Amino acid sequence: MMDKPKKETPPGPPIWMLSLADLISLLLTFFVMLFAMSSVKVDRWDEVVDSLSQSIRPAPVDPTDEPTSQMNIPRVYRKPAMNLDYLSSVIEGAIRDNPILMHARLKHDADKLIISLPGDVMFVPGSEKLAQSAQQALFVLGGVLSNIGNRVGVQGHTDPRPVSARSRYTSNWELSLARAAEVANELKRSGYLDYINIYGFAASRYDTLPRIDDEEKRYEMARRVDIVIEPRSGSGLGGS
Repeated sequence: MMDKPKKETPPGPPIWMLSLADLISLLLTFFVMLFAMSSVKVDRWDEVVDSLSQSIRPAPVDPTDEPTSQMNIPRVYRKPAMNLDYLSSVIEGAIRDNPILMHARLKHDADKLIISLPGDVMFVPGSEKLAQSAQQALFVLGGVLSNIGNRVGVQGHTDPRPVSARSRYTSNWELSLARAAEVANELKRSGYLDYINIYGFAASRYDTLPRIDDEEKRYEMARRVDIVIEPRSGSGLGGS
């Protein structure tokens, strides 16, 4: 009678793996014990976590950092500059019937068109405040300028006499600049949306006025605000 074959037991893990598992368990227990005995600073811990997070998982690249074709500068529309000779005839027709602008003087100086507005009919005496009629006049003039792309500047002037002691300004420089700013703001409210350069010259250009015997009349010519229209377009900050 033949003996029954013995059942083979499945092979177990190598002996060295048991020793390695025991060693890892002991090391893990040792580090847990060290961590439990130490005091962790929260702020330093956050810095370490953030640093590891950036190293392991860097931030994705923002696709908006790349330039796009929507920001195409040549697409910006700007009105073309108007011929000054033609513009002069248009302005003359617009101001001819206005009781304030009819006192204005138009002249060509080099390559610029200058509209001189007399200060005595434009402003409250010794002040930068525009008279009501002057505001209406500038509304008419601003409507004309709103259709052009020419560069525009406003220059304030005074006569050589010092400002009154009752004036809020300490010098003619301040007064001339304030009047230029007031006219520029009124032109913007009337429709001219481009940049306007403003200047205050006080009486520094008084000697350039025509020589006349009536000194008071010459003072009236000196107290003016010039609207200077240049032949080129744009809203740059160039001087006049």
